[in-house]
Amino acid sequence: MDGKIVNNDMRIRNHAVQTYNGHERESTGRTQWLHRLDDHLAAVKALAWCPFQSNLLASGAGVNDRCIKFWNTQTGACLNSVDTGSQVCALLWNKNDRELLSSHGFMQYQLTLWKYPSMVKMAELNGHTYPVLYMAQSPDGCTVASAATDEELRIWNVFGTSDAPKATVYRGTINSYNHIR
Repeated sequence: MDGKIVNNDMRIRNHAVQTYNGHERESTGRTQWLHRLDDHLAAVKALAWCPFQSNLLASGAGVNDRCIKFWNTQTGACLNSVDTGSQVCALLWNKNDRELLSSHGFMQYQLTLWKYPSMVKMAELNGHTYPVLYMAQSPDGCTVASAATDEELRIWNVFGTSDAPKATVYRGTINSYNHIR
């Protein structure tokens, strides 16, 4: 490529209508990685940066791995690996405490709340009947929306106060309220 973008109109004889000149030399991105983290045994499905430790990355992998791994991104070292017993689809850190929330696919269609760094299971949030592929956290950090492959959304007050509703199911209308803690 010579760095030009040509706008053509093939209906006319001199069809080059406009030419945009860009780079005079080859333009490339950074091709060298800092670390290659390849300890998972299946496709990595989930990544989450730790909000209280900038060099800590959590990753989760598919059904042939089922692990959440913790990485020191400065050294590339795997700090810990926890077998969850199920495909890990998404990960979210609690913004206000040292907790990690994971969502799962085959075989356990649930969300699991873990205490970090011990990785003691604090709660299993049941209700989904299909793989929970996505999670999103509210700006205040208290509420989590989860989405499963059956197009069902659930709203959970995972990281909030104990007297608030813990789960709300949305499928056009509100179907139920559940409490976790």
